[in-house]
Amino acid sequence: MLLPLITRTIISLCLVLTLAGVLFAEPEKPKVKGPITVTSEPLLADNKANTALFEKNVIAKTPDMSMHADRMLIFYRENGGEVTKIEASGNVRLFRENRAITANNATYYADEDKVVFTGDPRAIDGDNVVTGTKMTYFIKEDRSQIEHSKVFLKNRKDK
Repeated sequence: MLLPLITRTIISLCLVLTLAGVLFAEPEKPKVKGPITVTSEPLLADNKANTALFEKNVIAKTPDMSMHADRMLIFYRENGGEVTKIEASGNVRLFRENRAITANNATYYADEDKVVFTGDPRAIDGDNVVTGTKMTYFIKEDRSQIEHSKVFLKNRKDK
């Protein structure tokens, strides 16, 4: 019984260390700030396919943001373990500062440092809400592009 738990713990630690190492590999092209910690119930690592599948109550955290989903599939390069893409599905939520983006699916592209949200994406900033068919969040630039957008701004009363 202890062997599967030890194996899972070792694989989790290796992945976290690999993800953290990626963040410092290319200082001229800063990616997500700080180390990434991913937690979930089961973790299935496939070294031949260079993937790690996190399922059930998945949370990926950095010092300045967090992403939650039912499932995350992480793709990484064979040499060095650099993360290339993360596919999140099911009840996806990204939180950064006082803002949130929710959707059915999201894909993080490391080379472009962006996240693409599909499946009823909704961005919330305070009382303001933006919806669309597809949202692209450019992390480094802290900007978004929304297709077929609808914006709901709450009227503010000056006191």
